[in-house]
Order: sequence, then C-alpha cells, then structure tokens
Amino acid sequence: LYSMNQNGNRSNAKFVKSARIIGDVMGKYHPHGDSAIYDSMVRLAQNWSMRYMLVQGQGNFGSMDGDPPAAHRYTEARLNKHAEELLDDIEKDTVDFRDNFDGSEREPSVLPARLPNLLLNGQIGIAVGMATNIPPHNLGELVDAIIEMIDNEDATLDDLLKHVKGPDFPTGAVVYGGAPMKQAYQTGRGSVTIRAVAEIEETKKGRHQIIVSEIPYGVNKATLIEKIADLHKEKKIVISDIRDESSRGTVRIVIELKKDAYPKKILNQLYKLTALQTSFHFNMLALIDGVQPRILGLQEILSEFI
Repeated sequence: LYSMNQNGNRSNAKFVKSARIIGDVMGKYHPHGDSAIYDSMVRLAQNWSMRYMLVQGQGNFGSMDGDPPAAHRYTEARLNKHAEELLDDIEKDTVDFRDNFDGSEREPSVLPARLPNLLLNGQIGIAVGMATNIPPHNLGELVDAIIEMIDNEDATLDDLLKHVKGPDFPTGAVVYGGAPMKQAYQTGRGSVTIRAVAEIEETKKGRHQIIVSEIPYGVNKATLIEKIADLHKEKKIVISDIRDESSRGTVRIVIELKKDAYPKKILNQLYKLTALQTSFHFNMLALIDGVQPRILGLQEILSEFI
C-alpha cells in the first residue's frame, strides 16, 4: 500500500500493471518471492475476503470458488479509497520510519491509519508460537462505538455492544452471538456460530427447493456444493438436484428436493453436515508497539483510536 501510494497509484489515477507494482515492492521493500507479494495484493482486492477492499483490481482476481487469479502480467490495480485513509498524512512525520533491507530507502514501521483496520477487515495469521483470528466489522458501528468512548469516559463493554452488534463478514450470513460473543469481546477469546442464509421456496410444480444466498466467511463455494453432492451419493441426505446459479458476485445455490421431502428437516441436516454452518473462533492477538504480543478486548483496541 505504501509503495502504491508513493508511486501515485491512487483511487483517482489510472490502473497500473500488477507486475509493475510487485516489482517496485520487491526491489525496494521486500526482497523475496514475487508470488507472496502478488498473493497479498490479490487478497486486498477480493470482495469476499475483505470487508473493505484496500486495492481495486482490474482483471481476473480469482473467485470464492477457489479459482486462482490471472498472472500479474495480465491484471491491473490501484489503491481503493479506504486504503488512502490508512496512508493519509504519512508525509507529515505522523509515524516512525526505518531503513529498508539495504538502507537505500526509508519505509514506515506502521501506517497512520485513520480507520481501525485491525477490526474493519479483521486478521487471520499464524506465526512462530502464536496465532491471531480477528473477524471483520462494520465501519459505521465501530465509529459509533469510538464516539461513545469519547463522549463517555466510563463507557463499559455493554455500552459499546449497543453499537457493535457483532462481526460483519463480507460474504454475509447470520452470526449467532449471545453470551459467547460478549465473552469474546471482553477477553479477546471466544466463539460464535455463523449460519448461511437459506430460504425454502415452492416451485410451480409443487416441489420445494432450498435457495442459499449467503454463505459463511471463508467457505469455498465450489467445495461446499461438492460436499452436498457427496452426501447425496452417500444417501445421508436426499435431494433431486443442486445447481450453482451465482453470478456477478451474487451467491445463489439452488438445492431441489424430491416431491415427498421435508424441506426443514433437510435444511437442518445440511447445517449439521456441511459448511453451511460454521464457527468463528476469536483470538484477538495483536502486537503492542510492534513488539509485545497481547490478547486484547474490544475496548482496548478501540481506545487506540481515541
């Protein structure tokens, strides 16, 4: 993001070849493989991975079926407006800079980040001896919670949860929170259940079908459909057909049932046996001052933006 900003690849500029962006990053800041840099940039441009995309992509940037992106010589990219809010005023001594790998350039140790991106887009990662799992959230809800903390110095977690209703995943789906979710926001650890949005419809021929319009975060749609088909072959569920009618980023999985089927029973079986229902395990670990790893609650993270 810093490299793109320095080179003028902003949201109001022309798209630039991805290969050019990757070359600049590799030559100046990250002297490792180009695939790691490209994969990172691609994820920032996927609307099913990021709640608020930081990169605008032009070309084939993969799909939620697990299809890989086109090679970086074919695709183009530029910053999204949300990314510019993370970089604003970076030239005004707002953050510390350090030498790059060979001392020929200077790079920021952190970004100024007017937006709480750690919570906005979440974070999933594994390092040596530690891991983090932070879900994405809604910008409006986080802003309201921060305003609450500014206006009320004694704001409690319950006060913040009046604004932050829970995670806000880019793929939608329904989050069942309750006491486990409150515990997760209190302690930084916990678990919530995510369930796909599915409706039972009756066709003109008097049969029923289940229409899935939103799936849990991180679920591969093609793998999900394959799993349902396998369950039918194994006679663990009984359906007559399954089709993927998704298009232009809109999910639509049609599961047709037999005439004498019980739709609600089959839907409950699908929730139980497939990734139409999953769990998200909070582990809100972050580095304090870039050095100390700590598990943080919602209040502790938001207090950094007051």
